Amino acid sequence: MAAAASASAYSSLISSFFSPTPSCPSSSVFPRFSSPKKQHNHLSFPKPLFCLPCNPNSLITPLLSFLTTHNSLPRSSNAHKISPPKSPLSSAIDSLFVLCTSLALSFSLFAADVGPAYAFVVTTPRKLQSDELATVSLFQENTPSVVYITNLAAKQDAFTLDVLEVPQGSGSGFIWDKEGHIVTNYHVIRGASDLRVTVADQTTYEAYVVGFDQDKDVAVLRIDAPKDKLRPIPLGISSDLLVGQKVYAIGNPFGLDHTLTTGVISGLRREISSAATGRPIQDVIQTDAAINPGNSGGPLLDSSGSLIGINTAIYSPSGASSGVGFSIPVDTVNGIVEQLVKFGKVTRPILGIKFAPDQSVEQLGVSGVLVLDAPPSGPAGKAGLQPTKRDAYGRLILGDIITSVNGKKVTNGSDLYRILDNCKVGDKIVVEVLRGDHKEKVPVVLEPKPDES
Repeated sequence: MAAAASASAYSSLISSFFSPTPSCPSSSVFPRFSSPKKQHNHLSFPKPLFCLPCNPNSLITPLLSFLTTHNSLPRSSNAHKISPPKSPLSSAIDSLFVLCTSLALSFSLFAADVGPAYAFVVTTPRKLQSDELATVSLFQENTPSVVYITNLAAKQDAFTLDVLEVPQGSGSGFIWDKEGHIVTNYHVIRGASDLRVTVADQTTYEAYVVGFDQDKDVAVLRIDAPKDKLRPIPLGISSDLLVGQKVYAIGNPFGLDHTLTTGVISGLRREISSAATGRPIQDVIQTDAAINPGNSGGPLLDSSGSLIGINTAIYSPSGASSGVGFSIPVDTVNGIVEQLVKFGKVTRPILGIKFAPDQSVEQLGVSGVLVLDAPPSGPAGKAGLQPTKRDAYGRLILGDIITSVNGKKVTNGSDLYRILDNCKVGDKIVVEVLRGDHKEKVPVVLEPKPDES
């Protein structure tokens, strides 16, 4: 009888596993102790504990509960009596039950429609300092304004005689306005037969030269791009800069696009020479922000994200950044770009002379600019300035030595260029010269370069 009852319970449990719609097993299958308020020494069989749900993950709990409860039930009221040994049929039924239970669990896990698993990764939010947040914001706001410029040169193959465009250099630039004007250094585009400009979204456009100023190493390009891809860089002021304030350089060093370097202004009113003409560029900004080959033409920004200069040169014996970089101030660039956009050229006044190197004048023991040549067709020649020449015996006769212009002292060529940069074509200036052993004042009307007239 006991074996038959046990087999009936097992078959009821197994049928519940294989049933399409799981049903609640009878209370005789899952007996449990009640939670009496008073002490009782008899078993109670309340309502069924649970119904098997459709979720296969919850099948293990009732099985364990059944096995624990089934094994914990006493065989008789006399606990001290030894139970008779199980019959072979009972042992076989127990083994069959374990096998069927295992198969049922395996089948339910594989056949059930288990929803997708999701991994929840809990990470600590990155905390940035206020100055870091400001730097990140500055880079994100100004990166769309910085472009990558590729200089292509036409070269002829020695064997096939085919003309190929070969990249001969690259640099940086920035968007000036919504019309597609790009500002960069002149030495970035020098010698190019074709130019490519790549904007922030990696779109490349053909570019053509609007104009350039070799003396100040500034050039303006133009691309035909949708206006929604053109974000002009905000312009700042370079006249009120202070040594020690933070600056940020964005460019493409060594072909690595959109690289940010930071530093401070190390010095002001520096002077460098133009890479094209050798003419000095005054009031240059010195910075320790890393500027490397490829950064040329890129913007130098202040902490508000406004343009204060164009990165143009470095002082380095190795060619890599040594912590001494130079940028052309935005106040100088602004006037040049306006003329290039409007006229395609810069109309800069000239005095029309050639002068000796400063070292040669210092060896003579005088201070000023020695006039070597003053063509008669030039402004200085028309005004009567005397050039250096030789007499009939081959002896050197020094020409006029310019000592001041409009009352401003001139000690070298840089002083003369600085004064002329503040003048316009057609201005009448008074040049004071040392001629022989006396000084004279000569009025001169400034004219544009012959190729710019």
